[in-house]
Amino acid sequence: MRIISILTALVVMAVLYGVVIERDRLLGFARDIAPAESAAASDGPASADGPQATDVTATDPAAASMPSEDGAVAVIARHSTAQEIDDAVLLRGQSQAFREVDVLSEATGRVISEPLPKGSAVTAGQLLCELDPGTSGASLAEAEAALAEAQAQRPQVEARVPEAQAALAQAEAQLEEAQITLTAAEKLSESGYSSRTTLASARAGQRAAEAGVRSAEAGLKSADSGIDSLEAQIESARAAVARARTEVENLSITAPFAGVLEDDTAELGALMTVGTRCATVLQLDPIRLVGYVPEADVSRVIPGANAGARLVGEQQVMGKVTFIARRADETTRTFRVDITLPNPDLAIRAGQTAEIAIEADGAMAHLLPQSALTLDDDGRLGIRSVAADGAAQFLPVSVLRDTRSGIWVSGLPERVDVITVGQEYVTDGVPVRPSFEEVVQ
Repeated sequence: MRIISILTALVVMAVLYGVVIERDRLLGFARDIAPAESAAASDGPASADGPQATDVTATDPAAASMPSEDGAVAVIARHSTAQEIDDAVLLRGQSQAFREVDVLSEATGRVISEPLPKGSAVTAGQLLCELDPGTSGASLAEAEAALAEAQAQRPQVEARVPEAQAALAQAEAQLEEAQITLTAAEKLSESGYSSRTTLASARAGQRAAEAGVRSAEAGLKSADSGIDSLEAQIESARAAVARARTEVENLSITAPFAGVLEDDTAELGALMTVGTRCATVLQLDPIRLVGYVPEADVSRVIPGANAGARLVGEQQVMGKVTFIARRADETTRTFRVDITLPNPDLAIRAGQTAEIAIEADGAMAHLLPQSALTLDDDGRLGIRSVAADGAAQFLPVSVLRDTRSGIWVSGLPERVDVITVGQEYVTDGVPVRPSFEEVVQ
């Protein structure tokens, strides 16, 4: 048994040596011992009805890419002509709520209302959480009383202004009378008909009248400032009332818009402080689909364009483009696109994956098999074609649409000979010997 194992190993080594090291000699030996069969195989199809198209399905890509005697690589190609198709910008995205907000508390207190369960439909202004009022009501009553007291002082303060004006008028009249008396006393004193005592008394009366005018003016200013002070007091009382009313209103936390609850509202008896979340409200009708379009295609998307989407489960929906970002994402260099569509029955949920097609202008494209696509050394997607000089040439393409019949690509000339078998064995400038397949449209 051991001898048989050793012999088997030696035979395997000999075969591997012949296949790997002496491959060319073995192939030459095979051609020498079977010339007739090779000739029959090569001439058989042509002897019937002339040259025939190569059977692509039965062709070995490795055999088709074997270099011929003149150095050209045998490949299989097809003649392709561009066709105009209804183009669309394809992208993947997901659904998002049209509006979403965390309703937070603006006051401190314990919840005294029963919680609403998640998934409940709510209307705008509907009560979500009610807090214990505590002393908020008393504070509001106190502020309203202070405002009423300040407003009650208005008639009394305003009445001081006419009194001060009357006192000023009386003081001015007394000053005028004192000036007349002083003038008469000075003329009589000059003529010797009046004593110095009378003149001094007239001058003192004038100064007293002037002091009375200044005092009346000060009283008028005091009355005016009293009104200003009262107005400030009233405004302060009104501000206190507004603050107290806001604190009372903040005890009732309501829904900002109609929607559904993402989770339960705050539990009965829970202590809430400023900033504590009461509930999360989602608006799902209408709903928004969000995708990111490459910068090469963003110019083809316009606001208001029709857009279709296919969700998981083959659900198809239609909407319109409502937003196109003006700034690209710094990481992906893509632009956000929002599509808004109706969702009256709330069948579309937030966060669902969607394949989106946005309507765009028609484009000239070639329908090719996916196997014809290849990558160049820089990682660009494209095809290899047969150039006019009979050499292989790489041409970059852009994928427009994927169908069951093939893939639609753009970026190629109107007519091009596309290498469909053997493109992976040639590079730019390598001579090729194409066999053209017949394409059935």
